Amino acid sequence: MGEILVGTASWTDKTLLRSGWYPPGVTTAEERLRHYAREFPVVEIDSTYYALPAEETARLWAGRTPPGFTFDAKAFSLLTGHPTRPRALPADLRAAAGEASGNLYAHALDPAVLDQVWERFVSALLPLREAGRFGAVLFQFPRWFPISRRNKHYILECKRRCEPLRISVEFRNGTWMTEDNRAETLDFLRSYGIPYVCVDMPQGYPCSMPPVVAATADLGIVRFHGHSDKWTSHDIHERFGYLYSPEELEEWAPRLCELGGQTAAAHVLMNNCYLDHAQTNARQLADVLRSMAACPVRPPPDGD
Repeated sequence: MGEILVGTASWTDKTLLRSGWYPPGVTTAEERLRHYAREFPVVEIDSTYYALPAEETARLWAGRTPPGFTFDAKAFSLLTGHPTRPRALPADLRAAAGEASGNLYAHALDPAVLDQVWERFVSALLPLREAGRFGAVLFQFPRWFPISRRNKHYILECKRRCEPLRISVEFRNGTWMTEDNRAETLDFLRSYGIPYVCVDMPQGYPCSMPPVVAATADLGIVRFHGHSDKWTSHDIHERFGYLYSPEELEEWAPRLCELGGQTAAAHVLMNNCYLDHAQTNARQLADVLRSMAACPVRPPPDGD
């Protein structure tokens, strides 16, 4: 049975910094990451969605965390089909892409520029892999990415382009997981060893995905988005500002243990990033899982 790693989808959210979760005196980027790594064994990097990461930053992250700590990273928005602001690109690539009056999309870019985006994204994260700190690149596809042969091919392209980094896939278009298509989707991911990212999220919206837990690779991933009644808000903190109750976490625990039993490792990430909600719920969930027989939960690297 694989270990379950419980953590959060950010350690730098502005509302977290003012919540009081970090002790007094923990004020620098280095101190915050070191403190986080004493509390949890895994974290998701969300800044890589908004801009290409820097290789030196990844080296710093590796150096500030102990052996046994793991980073997952969100794929850059341009690579997942989301609109991307031109200023998210480095200056030289922005110039090469030409003047843009609005958002950039990968299909409209010069292929040579897009190749450079892929190359720089992957190479910037390699220091984490070399240090034994990397889990997977999360490709969170948008609601306009339905099940199709073309989109399956693109997922495989993402897998190829990211090598030697592994990828995982989260959908926001329900066609992938309808009763008619669910087995096809999971079999497709399983045949290529690509982790399906299970989600807990509000239901009844165009981007809603059912809370299906399935192992399609030796790594399992579950992301908890909360159940905010303001899911359509443009304010990200209203969308994710949800604190799970102990009862909700207890209800999920057996399913997470089952996923751990089907994988070599399972990453469970709280994405309800508002104030210290994610950190509070991650600690509560880890405690619930530890209380269950035959449910190994990895402690923080410096923990007991």
